[in-house]
Amino acid sequence: MDVFDAIAKRYSYRGAFKSTPVPREDLERIVRAALAAPSAANTQTTSFVVVDAPATLERLAEIVPNSVPLSTARAVIVACSDWHDPQSERPDFGAVNYGIAVENAMLALTALGYDALWMEGWKRAEGAQAAVARLLRLPDTFVVQVLIPLGIAEAPGQPREKRPFGERAWWNCYSA
Repeated sequence: MDVFDAIAKRYSYRGAFKSTPVPREDLERIVRAALAAPSAANTQTTSFVVVDAPATLERLAEIVPNSVPLSTARAVIVACSDWHDPQSERPDFGAVNYGIAVENAMLALTALGYDALWMEGWKRAEGAQAAVARLLRLPDTFVVQVLIPLGIAEAPGQPREKRPFGERAWWNCYSA
């Protein structure tokens, strides 16, 4: 699948996953694609923990309850930001960096035929980020940003319809 097909097919899957395991080779390809993302000022502040151990997956689902994708996923990619920047006079590019890297991962997993959900809302639950960080034994400078439960969808969906080009993009200046 080429990149344009992956972009067109990518959507947020909120259903249950089949029990089919996700091979580590595929998980590594997905994370390598994420790590290939550019980062502002080459700060490379985004890191990943790939979770495929059943006990750890179960524990993640306990920390972030009521998530069908998370509770049925055979693998979860966890995106983290390393806020320790030895060149601290630079602006904080963490959100930009992990956003680009996570989207690369989402496109790669779509190209490989997997479905997934970019999960950030769970961070609003008090203590959730710290609990995930403890579970994954992250260094103190790492902040968990995104959980990406992935696998083969039990009931595949479709991308939502997008507004036409002319309603969201213009040549040379805005024109309503």
